[in-house]
Amino acid sequence: MLKLLHSSRKSLLNYVTTQLEGFFPDGQTGTKQILDACLDEALTRLENCINAVKMWHPGEFDYLHSSQYAIFLYFLANTLWRKEGNQRICVKLFFLNKSLNGIDCFYEIEMPDIFFIGHSVGIVLAKATYGNYLVLYQNSTIGKNHGIAPVLDQGVILYPNTAIIGASHVRSGSVISQGVSIINHETPGNCLVYQGNAGDLVFRPRRDSVDEYFRR
Repeated sequence: MLKLLHSSRKSLLNYVTTQLEGFFPDGQTGTKQILDACLDEALTRLENCINAVKMWHPGEFDYLHSSQYAIFLYFLANTLWRKEGNQRICVKLFFLNKSLNGIDCFYEIEMPDIFFIGHSVGIVLAKATYGNYLVLYQNSTIGKNHGIAPVLDQGVILYPNTAIIGASHVRSGSVISQGVSIINHETPGNCLVYQGNAGDLVFRPRRDSVDEYFRR
């Protein structure tokens, strides 16, 4: 069972509810009851994710750990949406996450079960296809081009200021170097991706880096 550091289930529920009411004082009632109905499932999903990340203590969640809290707010909003719950609260949770953590991760996006956020500020995520063991650092972007979204296979790592856009297929084990943009392009997998001359991409073989970040 997930241990809530410096908190309890009841106080965490009160904490999120108070944040929502403070950020969005529109007089909407029943928020706590709606969140209560999906909180346990969201915490179970969060526990699965935290337990897989090597640099985090298994079975422990600290609501003051900004990356963990960003992932929690996503799981909470997405769980509520899956249950066909109150969409206004889903939107509020999305905006709360954006306001607190600087991350644009809409509640309808199907993020993988296991992913890691190094620093959440400036991360923008479109409705793309995401594989497990995804690593995201600050100012990384996944975006559509003419309505086409990228496909990211398992174990993709995006270092700061990277972008994957449009009809791109980033295969398993691809590590995107800082500042590199992949636009309507493919990677061979198990590679380090550099920006070459005239915007070309350069691929250098690299072993699978998943075990550097995750327990499997």
